[in-house]
Amino acid sequence: MPKASPPTSAEPLATLHDFVRRHPRLFVITGAGCSTEAGIPDYRDESGAWKRPQPVTYQAFMGDAATRRRYWARSLIGWPVMAGASPGAAHRALASLEAAGRIELLLTQNVDGLHHAAGSRCVVDLHGRVDTVRCMACEARTPRAALQAELLARNPEWAALQARAAPDGDADLEGRDFSRFDVPACTRCGTGVLKPDVVFFGENVPRPRVDAAHAALARSDAVLVAGSSLMVYSGYRFVQAAVTRGLPVAAINQGRTRADGLLALKVQQDVGQALQTLADALQNV
Repeated sequence: MPKASPPTSAEPLATLHDFVRRHPRLFVITGAGCSTEAGIPDYRDESGAWKRPQPVTYQAFMGDAATRRRYWARSLIGWPVMAGASPGAAHRALASLEAAGRIELLLTQNVDGLHHAAGSRCVVDLHGRVDTVRCMACEARTPRAALQAELLARNPEWAALQARAAPDGDADLEGRDFSRFDVPACTRCGTGVLKPDVVFFGENVPRPRVDAAHAALARSDAVLVAGSSLMVYSGYRFVQAAVTRGLPVAAINQGRTRADGLLALKVQQDVGQALQTLADALQNV
C-alpha cells in the first residue's frame, strides 16, 4: 500500500524524472492548473476550496429557463477568452512526451481543448469540450462559435459588456438582469434546449469515456497527475483504481490534492515549468 504521505526531495524534479524514466507507459490526468497560463482561471485555491461560487448544476440548467438565460449570457461574455486561448508550457510538454512514446493516455478534466491544440492525440476529454454545443432533444452538435454569432445577433446590447472570465468559458456577471436575454433553440429540430457539450455538476460522464480510460489504465504502468486537486470524484476515481492495481501515482500540483495520501511522489511546483523541464530532460535520454 502507498505511504500515508508522499516523500519529499531536495531535488523533486530529478525524482520526477526518475519516476517517469522507470515508468514509460504513463496514464496522465490533467486539471485546470495546466490551463491557467493560457488565461483560463482555475476553480480552486491551494487548499482545494472553491475560489468562486460552484458552477451551475445539470439539474438547474435543464429544469429552469432562467438558469439557462443566465448561463448563456455569461457565456457570451466569457467565450472570447476561451476561444482565444493558446496552449501553454504544460500542454506542449505533454504533447512532446506523447510524441516520444511515453504516454498511454492523457485523461483531461479540462474542457478547453488545449491539449488537442498542442498536438496531443491520445486524449480522452473526460468532461467534454466547451467548443461544441449539443441539442438535448435531437443530439445535434454544432460549433460554439456559430452559437456565439447567433447570441450576439439576438442580444446586441450585451456585446460591449466586460467581466472577469470564469473557468468554463463563461464570465462573472453578478447583479445583471438576465430576464430578457434571448437564447435560441436548436436550429435542426427547432425546439431542443442547447447545452454546451460538457459534463455539468450532477451529470454523469458518458460511459464510453470511462470505459476507454479504464482500458488505458490497464495498459499503463504508472499515473501522473498534472495541475489537478482531484477534488471531483470523476477524476479521483482513476487514482483509486490505479492504487488498487498496484500502480504508483505521482502528482505535480501546487497545493493540496484529494489523493495526497495515495501518492508515491508529489512535486509542488509550477506545472508548466515542471513538465517542460521533464520533457527537455527526457529528450536527452
